[in-house]
Amino acid sequence: MKAQVNRRTVDLSGYPDLVVIYLGMRVNALTGLKTLLGFGPKIAKSVEAHPDGLLLHENLVFSLLPPHVGMRQYWRNFESLESWARSEPHRVWWQQFLRDSGGTGFWHEAYFMRGGMEAVYDDIVKGIGFLSFAPVHAARGSRFTARGRVQRPGEPTTPVVVSEDDFYS
Repeated sequence: MKAQVNRRTVDLSGYPDLVVIYLGMRVNALTGLKTLLGFGPKIAKSVEAHPDGLLLHENLVFSLLPPHVGMRQYWRNFESLESWARSEPHRVWWQQFLRDSGGTGFWHEAYFMRGGMEAVYDDIVKGIGFLSFAPVHAARGSRFTARGRVQRPGEPTTPVVVSEDDFYS
């Protein structure tokens, strides 16, 4: 007799503000390999520091050719994620990347327990995720920050890494 599948589920009621975010870095040019490999140890070190609000971090491989790797993270709430993304060491990496993507493209897609989704794609040359089917807009105005894209009320507790004016000037 065949054994039954061990089918389980989870109770997420203790995580009403849960945010799941997928992030990826895709190599666009040969120089991007160095950029991609340089980020691995930095990310590992930042995760080992157990940022406040990070519930789980998982590494993913999206493709080998072209190299496209990433992660899935579960955050207690948007404020924890936003605060971490705007603080050291992430702040420094993001400022460097926005000056020069180093032959790579970066993207993230975020999904919110209370509803809503948002995404951004920087130097992504081939459609992936939402970019493959949804209307595409410049990341300007309310679309410049994750908070604006998901129409999150309130003010952030930390300043943006790079202002919209500085980025586009």
